[in-house]
Parts: sequence; structure tokens; C-alpha cells
Amino acid sequence: MNETYPRGADPASSGPISGEQHRKPVDPGLPRPLLDHFASRLNGRLILPQDPDYEPARALWNGMIDRRPALVARCRGDDDVVASVNFARDNGLPLAVRGGGHGVAGQAVCDGGLVVDLSEMTDTDVDPEGSTARAQGGCTLGDLDRATQRHGLAAPVGVVSATGIAGLTLSGGMGWLRRKYGLSCDNLISARVVTADGKLLTASGSENQDLFWAIRGGGGNFGVVTAFDYRLHPVGPEVFLCHVYYPLERAGEVLRACERYVAEAPEEAAPLAVLGRIPKAEAYPAAVHGQPFVAILAVSTGAGEDAAEVGGRALRPLREVTEPLCDLSEHTAYTEAQKFLDDDYPDGRLYYWKSVNAPELSDKLIERLTQHTAAAPSPDSTIDVWYQGGAMARVGEQATAFANRGVPYLFGIEGNWDHQADSERNLTWVRDTFADLRHFSTGGIYLNFPGFLEEGEQLLREGYGGNYERLSAVKTKYDPGNLFRLNANIQPTSY
Repeated sequence: MNETYPRGADPASSGPISGEQHRKPVDPGLPRPLLDHFASRLNGRLILPQDPDYEPARALWNGMIDRRPALVARCRGDDDVVASVNFARDNGLPLAVRGGGHGVAGQAVCDGGLVVDLSEMTDTDVDPEGSTARAQGGCTLGDLDRATQRHGLAAPVGVVSATGIAGLTLSGGMGWLRRKYGLSCDNLISARVVTADGKLLTASGSENQDLFWAIRGGGGNFGVVTAFDYRLHPVGPEVFLCHVYYPLERAGEVLRACERYVAEAPEEAAPLAVLGRIPKAEAYPAAVHGQPFVAILAVSTGAGEDAAEVGGRALRPLREVTEPLCDLSEHTAYTEAQKFLDDDYPDGRLYYWKSVNAPELSDKLIERLTQHTAAAPSPDSTIDVWYQGGAMARVGEQATAFANRGVPYLFGIEGNWDHQADSERNLTWVRDTFADLRHFSTGGIYLNFPGFLEEGEQLLREGYGGNYERLSAVKTKYDPGNLFRLNANIQPTSY
């Protein structure tokens, strides 16, 4: 199984090594005329280690990732992607695919191989009459939101605008609209996919249906998706953003209130509860800086001129659970609501996340959540409680590759810190918290928050659930040589 490892990590162990940073050679050992010929076939450009823009080309959002590819093919269209896939396959190079570069596992860059970089492929074409949009594979959520909101429409995507649509959608895609309109992958109508043999295919309900099934939850195992066609929904343009912080000591009361809200309210909102410490930032009253909290975040999902007012009334119960530390809720544009968490996840910070599904929110589990939150070595780390259900749970478990749909709670364990010297403590906190919360789980993780999958195939199979064997068959058909292996990798039976 091909795995990814943090900066300074030894692939033979799950812990960081001391001394010099882990490096692999970047020279692919290919003759210069061959590289020149490849470069001449690209409408974009080929970036080599000696080029001045190599360092930014290999940098990712997650500062833990420090890999040195031999080549970066900055593509401008489908033909460039086809040429790049063929070149990597024919020359035996490891192949990574970069969309938004925001995946926490850092699989968008590889050591000593070729990166297919889609970051300049950001065109978006919206059909307001048909309520659909086609977005190229390098688009971020912000790119897609800006284009669709011009027409009062939105695709269900994630909650941080710098996230790439590609990795998000291929592994599910959870955001503020998940309970009303489903996951990102549930709203995928079709996709253009470059497969390992260099073919450009359309995957949809009528073409290459097996591939279409697999890319809706199976990750980047099957090819490079160069364009996504989404179903859109009326949202905004003004919405209500619930953003209220309560004392952590009231976590049981707050989480239970949110649980009741989800059970009783219509699917107008998909709350996210966050346990952490209030940042020392101007947005928060100085009197509460550093205090442990449990927050409730939610965005109303209505449309029209009075959407924000109606949404504010609908979300009011979440703001009145008990006396808050602070309440930053407001009427705002949907595009701004989609960006309000961006400042919490700056480029270059060190990130290590894991996730756990759970069938219930027991008193003991809530107690453990508060204890682990208080023990976090970084003030920027959080434990997030995603309240599930609604539209995302009404899709059949085998209708798409995305698994564990019926589980009502997902816990995201986010280790977020700023200094390499603190890495061991933060990695240990995430791993220990994950191991403890697993006792409350019936299995399964969210593959957009995978950690580095040190636990191996068992955890990977849980992430894909009962769909793993079918996914393996599709993988064997479209990528028998496992060219696309820098991901939560599904082994082809022929490999």
C-alpha cells in the first residue's frame, strides 16, 4: 500500500525522526531530449527543480508536507493532462495530482515523480436555466461559489473556500448544505476523467456508469478528473450565519441541544459543533481570549430576498442554549459565509487530522471530547462534531461509493500548530484522541480527514465500507497497474 508521511517522518514508522529532514532524490534519470519533447507537447509548462518557480510549485497548504517532485506539469487543458499521464506511465514515474493543493494528507505532491498540476484549470461555466455548472479540476470552492452565486445558486461543497473541489468531491464532500441537498458527490452529474491508459472519458449515469459510481466517494484512485458537472440549488444570496461560543464546561448541554435541533427542525441547516480555545484575535472580545469553548456553527440554506431573516429565526434556538461567551452571528452574503473559517486555516501551518464515525452521542463520549479538548497542546487544535443525516443519509449505501452514510455523527480531530518543534506532541495528541474515540465507533472514517493512514488496510477498508470490493473491481478495470496510488489507495486485484 502506498502511504503518505509527514515532513521528517520515517516511512517505516509512524513517528517523526530526528536529524535532517527526510529527502528523496528528485532526478528521474531521464535524458534531457525526452524532457524537452514532453515540455514541447504541453500548452502549459513543465517546471523542473532548477526553475525559479519550483519551490512555490511544490509547496502545499499543509506545512507538514515537504516533498520534492522531479517534474511539475502545470496543465492548461485536457490534452496536457493526457500527455502528462502518458509520460508518467511510460517512464515509470510516481504520479501525483494537484487540484487545489488543500488536502490535509498532502498527496498532491510526490518525491521524485511527476505532479499533474491543475491549478491553472479554473474555468467555470454556469447554466442558470438548467441549474448546473461545469467546473475544471483546479477550481477551489471559492471559484465555484463566486460563479454560481451570480445566479443565486450554489453547489453543495465544503466549508473553507480555498479547498479544491476535486479532492473534496471525489471523497464525498461535506458542507453547510449536506443535510438539505446532500454531499458534493451526490450532486455530481458527470465528470471528464483521464484514465491510466491516457483515455479521456465521460463518466455519468449513462456513460461509463461503473466509473461514475466509483468516483463518487472512491477518491482519486481511477484517474485525473479534469471537469466536474454539478447540480445547483437556490441559496442566498444573503444567508444567516450562526457563530456562537459557549463555555466548554457546558458542552453536554450544548451538544444535546444541537442534537435535539437536528431531530426536530427541518433540514434547513447542518450544524457543526467545535470544541477548542478562543483565538487571541480581534474578531473575539479580549475578555474571552484563550477560554475553552464549545461553539455551534451553521449557515441557513434558504433563498430569496428574505432568506437571511427567515434563516436567522430558524437558527435562533442554537444561539439560546445557555449564556454564551460571545455570539458573532450575522446576516452575510453566502460567499462570505463560505469564507468565514478561512483565517483559521492559513497556508503553511502544520496540520494533522483524523476522523471517527459514531452511532450515538453518549454522556461518556461527551466527557471524553471535553477532556481531549482540554489536553490539546496547541491552542489552535479543535475537535469538530459534524451532525449528519437528512439528504446525505437518504442516498442508498451502494448508490455511490461513499460509505457510512447512515452514521449520525462524525468527529474530526484537528491538530493545527505552527512550529516544527511542537510536532511530536501534536501528532501524539491526535493519535491518542483518535485511539480513544475509536472505542465509541462502529467503524469508518471520512477519507477527506484520513490522517496518514498509519493503521493500514483495515482502516482504509472501513473508510470505503461495504463498497470496497466493488471499488477494487473498478480499479482493476481502469488502473490495473495502480498508477494512481498516491491516495487512500484501493489495490487492484491484478497488482
